[in-house]
Amino acid sequence: MNTISIKQNPILSGCVDNLPASKSISNRVLILNALSGNRSTLGNLSDANDTQLMMKLIGTKEKTIDVEDAGTTMRFLTAYFSVTGQHKIITGTERMKERPIGILVDALRSLGAKIEYVQKEGYPPLEIKQFSGQKTGTLRIRGDVSSQFISALMMTAPTLPQGLSLILEGKVGSRPYIEMTSSLMKIFGVECAVREDQVNIPPARYHSAEFTVESDWSGASYWFAFAALAKEAEILLPRLSLSSLQGDSAIVKIMDHLGIQTSMEGDLVKLAKVESSKTLEWDFTHCPDLAQTVAVVCAAKGIEGYFTGLESLRIKETDRIAALQTELGKIGAKLLEENNTWILIPAKGLPEKASFNSYKDHRMAMAFAPLATRMDLDIENPRVVRKSYPKFWDDMHLLGFAIR
Repeated sequence: MNTISIKQNPILSGCVDNLPASKSISNRVLILNALSGNRSTLGNLSDANDTQLMMKLIGTKEKTIDVEDAGTTMRFLTAYFSVTGQHKIITGTERMKERPIGILVDALRSLGAKIEYVQKEGYPPLEIKQFSGQKTGTLRIRGDVSSQFISALMMTAPTLPQGLSLILEGKVGSRPYIEMTSSLMKIFGVECAVREDQVNIPPARYHSAEFTVESDWSGASYWFAFAALAKEAEILLPRLSLSSLQGDSAIVKIMDHLGIQTSMEGDLVKLAKVESSKTLEWDFTHCPDLAQTVAVVCAAKGIEGYFTGLESLRIKETDRIAALQTELGKIGAKLLEENNTWILIPAKGLPEKASFNSYKDHRMAMAFAPLATRMDLDIENPRVVRKSYPKFWDDMHLLGFAIR
């Protein structure tokens, strides 16, 4: 397996030039553009593989399409092709075939879509056959599995004759992404009402829009980690908004506790080191993609962590909880589960060098990379970063890391 080797560099200064655009926003506006007749002007779309796949596949005439490992692309296109009545077979990687999609398929079937499982019940690949017309204007859907199911239904709902009322059952995870979807729909001409346990979308016509995508807060979070772990750091991040729609902008508040002060310097976000807390308690329900990064920072800085809201990590690109437990053990830290709380016991001392497995998961690779401020390290299968941040290693090099 291909491996990248990084030499330790404890002092960081510079601007992260290649910070990607938000793929969460990019993938949503690509669906909204398609539903509005492909007449919009979209700027700064993400160069992440997930978004490049969405751009390629959304208008394809091919019957069988491969979304690879792109979960958002799988879910959004399943709803889009279903409601627009396109006959498609959607498949993906072996890991994608292990990621449940039954909740979304059941909802689309209730609306009037004919969808069949090609292999295993409840999982991709899927064959979308036709849309026989809207059968109901109200759906009940669990809120604790994936907000992407809810967003997929929300975006397609205005094209239905009755619109749609979504009743969200149980704990709702990643709520900022539901609110993001609502805000972007408004830009394309459709108002929807998002309440605590319900989303109401009227029948309406989308119009075209001019829209520029902001930088990705998920990608930015790794640079907060670099700054937190470095001996000295002054890092600038471009094209970010402190009032962002993105749920992962919560990294600003989290890193207040982990030793990073955030400010604006012109149109750049500036990261500077300050004193950190000795413990961190955080609920990651609405920002689960930050959990790995935060866990690594706490482990290396000697900060005890008490985390909740990590349940969805088990059905991501890998079982991220199991992966974290294994890889954190390599630096002497532990992640223990007790009654739906995960306790992070930090390392007492770090090794001079360590090698980490990425588990074919972009966020595992990037979450452990900031340890290069404190040790030499190897990361297996570094190409996985193309999923969300293709030039991540380039940006590390620009900030002074020797990489081979």
